[in-house]
Amino acid sequence: MDKKIIVITGASGTGKTTISKYLQDTYHIPSVITHTTRLPRDGEKDGKDYYFETKDSFLKNHYLEKVEYSGNWYGSSEESLNRTWDKYNAASIVVDTKGAVSYKEKYKEAAVVIFLEVDLDTVTKRLSKRGDDKKRLKARISSDEFLRDLQIPRELETKSYKIINKSLQTTLESVDEILKNENIK
Repeated sequence: MDKKIIVITGASGTGKTTISKYLQDTYHIPSVITHTTRLPRDGEKDGKDYYFETKDSFLKNHYLEKVEYSGNWYGSSEESLNRTWDKYNAASIVVDTKGAVSYKEKYKEAAVVIFLEVDLDTVTKRLSKRGDDKKRLKARISSDEFLRDLQIPRELETKSYKIINKSLQTTLESVDEILKNENIK
């Protein structure tokens, strides 16, 4: 079987992490571990939750996408994906739409992109249920990145699967169908 990377993308609150967890729990498809320069939170382990890096060590990897957020760097590297592919035929990763385009350009057919879409009203309700502070929530949903991630990028329109995530059960059935289409077990 060819190696596959399932790239899950969409705006915050569309269900990306839920789908990643479903792939892990149901199909034993692990998430690619990403890198960060932020300090570990209580209970987080290096090599499990993230690869915790210094600013210097962070720069030594080859990133498919990286972003600076609140003074810390986050990114997904070719090295981490290759480590996962050494043990598994398929892996998943949650990235923003810009990152999804990078994965598709680099890995072509090996990158199975799933774009999750939800209407703005539903996303806003989901994010406020998470307990996000109202002021931060408002800033987040009006940010350029959030608005960009609400739409499937032009570069991915004909090269990805789009799921409108209104019902979790229907969404999971769609994910099952995609895995069958892509011959991922």
